[in-house]
Amino acid sequence: MARQIITTANAPASPLYSQGVKAGPHVLVSGTAGVDPSTGSLVESTIQAQTRQALTNCEAILHAAGATLDDVIEVGVLLTNPADFTGLNEEYARWFPSEPPTRYVAKLGADLPGLLVSIRMTAFIG
Repeated sequence: MARQIITTANAPASPLYSQGVKAGPHVLVSGTAGVDPSTGSLVESTIQAQTRQALTNCEAILHAAGATLDDVIEVGVLLTNPADFTGLNEEYARWFPSEPPTRYVAKLGADLPGLLVSIRMTAFIG
């Protein structure tokens, strides 16, 4: 199966990984933080703001692959501080108000200054 590397200027990028990969009907979005792609810096230091920006970045990568949030079947979330779980859910629920995809939340092991959340997604375009 051929794979297509997905790139967009509307989300943060790194030379160390692809923003997304499309393989057949699947779109995999790399872990994305609450970084504003226009500045390259983390947005506000609240879990809600960083979750919103991370989801905005994921959505931009999905769109570059021809997918939408409605196509997402799994979301993985890494939190720096488990105490931010409630704030994460407050913002997350706005993005997936009904029939949400499967999801897991785990503690981020790396200590990256200011980073509160990283989100990855898998979508299925059927």
